[in-house]
Amino acid sequence: MHQINIVYRGKKLEEAGKVLIMLHGRGASAEDILSLSSYFKMNDDFAIIAPQATNHTWYPYSFLAEPSRNEPFLSSAIDLLNGIVNDLVSKGIAKENIYILGFSQGACLTLEFVARNATRWGGAIAFTGGLIGDKLYAEKYKGDFAGTPIFIGTSDPDFHVPVQRVKDSTSLLTKMNANVKEIVYKDMGHTIIQEEIDWANKWVLNSNQNV
Repeated sequence: MHQINIVYRGKKLEEAGKVLIMLHGRGASAEDILSLSSYFKMNDDFAIIAPQATNHTWYPYSFLAEPSRNEPFLSSAIDLLNGIVNDLVSKGIAKENIYILGFSQGACLTLEFVARNATRWGGAIAFTGGLIGDKLYAEKYKGDFAGTPIFIGTSDPDFHVPVQRVKDSTSLLTKMNANVKEIVYKDMGHTIIQEEIDWANKWVLNSNQNV
């Protein structure tokens, strides 16, 4: 089960108006994903939070496995994020000023968390990821995104994340009133490219869609 181990960067939480939560991929670390933050165009009002998955993995099997196979680790990861968000809200940071970003396994967890708790978030960024499960279980997801900007970038093909799951995730999120920008890059590989970062900056982090 995941222990609370969080790395911070940027403005102090007590002084921040906005917060970006960054979720690393399988086998990586909080420090790894934090290093990406220097590429984003965020104003000085942002605090940045990166939780560390216990044993560097949010859940043990593919995100396409039956959800029960990834328990109790998947639920523990969702609970960890709920705890972080609740703590931020208690400090006076509204959910519309909270942004969540992830790569690969962290991207899947990002989309899964916001879809289970749909509301007007600041935004979400998924660098190669989709909603979790051997199929989409629409009954797990509730709420209304109220126009929350979401960027999803992925490769065709990607060894870990089928394009069809990305498209199905976009469709479901859109039906929940998210404003999704999905881009499929030909033969990009399982990585993050500058164009994705540019879209994340423009579509989510510096968008006039934001509150």
